[in-house]
Amino acid sequence: MLDIKPHHSLAALVGVMALTMGVPAFAQTAAPVPAVAASDAAVSDAAASGLSNGGAVAAPTEIKNAGKLTPIQMFLDAEPVVKVVMVGLLLCSVFSWTLLVTKIFEFGSLNRASDRFLEAFRSARSIADIARISGSEEFEGNPMADMASAAASEVEVSRQAGLGVTGAHRDSTVVRASSAVSAVQAGLSKRLSAGMQFLASVGSSGPFIGLFGTVYGIMNSFIGIANTNTTNLAVVAPGIAEALLATGIGLFAAIPSVIFYNFFQTRISAYGTRTEGFVAELMNAISRQLDKGA
Repeated sequence: MLDIKPHHSLAALVGVMALTMGVPAFAQTAAPVPAVAASDAAVSDAAASGLSNGGAVAAPTEIKNAGKLTPIQMFLDAEPVVKVVMVGLLLCSVFSWTLLVTKIFEFGSLNRASDRFLEAFRSARSIADIARISGSEEFEGNPMADMASAAASEVEVSRQAGLGVTGAHRDSTVVRASSAVSAVQAGLSKRLSAGMQFLASVGSSGPFIGLFGTVYGIMNSFIGIANTNTTNLAVVAPGIAEALLATGIGLFAAIPSVIFYNFFQTRISAYGTRTEGFVAELMNAISRQLDKGA
């Protein structure tokens, strides 16, 4: 008969029970291991993806910053050359709008003064009346008043020079008066066309100047891509957006300039047609007064 010690029997019984109950417990304890392994694998994949993108591990931060881009921030972050282009185009735009306001007031005042002058001119009964009305302070600087004053002055100068202004000399007097009016008309064309060349230049060259800034900015963006060895959109998008802003400002300056140019050219042509009609009316009035011997 075997001599089995009580403590050995108790130890054997505990071992059997541990083996029997330990399998489920071990299984429950070991189950989360695959999750941990999966998490490690995900981290490894993310790291590998970051390395394959040229080390752009901080892409979430870049995307967050890119979401805060504003035109002002893009201007501040732009290259110096692009900034110069933007500032120049903005100044051109401001000057274009200033010309718009100035010219609108100028043409409005010019037409109102011309209406008043025509009403007074048509009430004249002699060349002396024409000279007095056109030389009054009320119509100082008005082109039509200047034309009438030039014609009346030429007739008066001819008289003071002892030249005949009536009868057989009437036609030569009218020709001299017409020449004096033409000289005033030439100055009127230059006066009304002030600023038009600037508007035409901005309208035609503004988009190309902005495009130059865009090309320069995008070129620097691609150089940055090559240096950082990344094509992550969150990294390169801000630089490209800054460059495209230059083209946007160029169009912002050019489009109103073209519209203003066409608008004012129409107004200048309309007033030029009006002055042509007045010149004909003025010469007829001078001719009638000369025929009357006035």
